[in-house]
Amino acid sequence: MKKNDFKLIGIFLLIGIICAIIVSTISHKGASVSVTIAGEEYHTYSLSEDATIDIISDLGTNQLVIKNHKASVKDATCPDKLCVHQKAISKTGETIVCLPNKMVVTVINSEKNELDAVTQ
Repeated sequence: MKKNDFKLIGIFLLIGIICAIIVSTISHKGASVSVTIAGEEYHTYSLSEDATIDIISDLGTNQLVIKNHKASVKDATCPDKLCVHQKAISKTGETIVCLPNKMVVTVINSEKNELDAVTQ
């Protein structure tokens, strides 16, 4: 490999790093979280207000904590507690799932999405 090959590789690495930084800074922050239990909507909570919410259903209980514009599950009655160990979510589309309690917490954006196209 010659000197110009190393320069070319360096340029491509620099472009890749710049693109990664841009993508990570533009990622969309969600406005609220939607909680569903067994596929049915339970409630929607705003991420702008700190709160601790007990989500109670026939399948079990989960404690949802909203703090610093992030949502996480602090406690659950499920046996494995995998939902408790998941990281806090704040970006649109991120989820926390508790399979035994059939609870799904999804970050959503308050803006309504417009259709990209219509099919017939």
